[in-house]
Amino acid sequence: MELKGKTAIITGSGRGLGKAIALKLAQLGANIVLNDIEASVAVDETAIEFKKSGYNVLVTKGDVRNLAEIESMVEKTIEVFGSIDILINNAGITKDTLILRMSEKDWDDVLDINLKGAFLCTKSVARVMMKQRSGKIINIASVSGVTGNAGQANYSASKSGLIGLTKTTAKELASRGITCNAVAPGAIKSKMTDVLPEKVKENYLNNIPLGRFGTPEDVANVISFLAGKYSDYVTGQVIHIDGGLVM
Repeated sequence: MELKGKTAIITGSGRGLGKAIALKLAQLGANIVLNDIEASVAVDETAIEFKKSGYNVLVTKGDVRNLAEIESMVEKTIEVFGSIDILINNAGITKDTLILRMSEKDWDDVLDINLKGAFLCTKSVARVMMKQRSGKIINIASVSGVTGNAGQANYSASKSGLIGLTKTTAKELASRGITCNAVAPGAIKSKMTDVLPEKVKENYLNNIPLGRFGTPEDVANVISFLAGKYSDYVTGQVIHIDGGLVM
C-alpha cells in the first residue's frame, strides 16, 4: 500500500467529502487522524466504522479557528503516530446570500473557518514537516474560488484566498521537501445536490461537459495522488475536479 506508515490529518472529516478522503487514504495504508468540532457525533461514528475495518485511527476534536486546539491536535498526532506526513485542509462551511444581504458575521464565519483555519493548521503542521524535511499539504478549494459565484461572496473569497495560500506555502516550504497543492471541486454529489429540483439539476448538468455530478470519491482519488510519492514533483498547483465545468 502506497501510504503505509504515513500519517494523514484530515480536518472536517466526520462526514461527507472529508470522510471520503480519509477512507481513501486509509485504504492506501495511512494512519488517519480524524478532526472535527467538539460537538461532532459523526466523527466518533466514522472512527468506529474505520476501526472495524482495521484502519489505524485517532480522533482529535477541535475548532480550526483556535490555534491552541490545533496545536493540541498536532501534539496528539505526534504522540500516537510519531510523524505528520499529510495535511488535508478540508474543514469548511457556507453561508450563502447576496452581498447586500450578507451580514458581517456571515462573512467572518466563512473566512475564519475556510481560510484562517487552513492557515493555522498549515502553520502548526509545517513546523513538524520542516524537521522531517518532507510532507504533503493539500487544500480543498473550489471552482467558486476561481470563477466567483453569485450569492457566495464570502465562500468564493475564502477559496480564492486558499489558492493564494497554497501557492505561497508551496514557495516557502519547497526547500524543505514539502509540497503544497490545492484541488478545486465543481458540482459534487451530496445530500444538498440530491434534494435539488430536477430543473435545477438539469441546468447544472448542461454546463458540465462530462454530463454528471462528481462524487466525493472523484475528489478523493485525485487527493490520493497528491498525497503519495507519484506527485513528488508537483507543487503550487490547483487541480480542477469538475467534469470540464471550468476550462
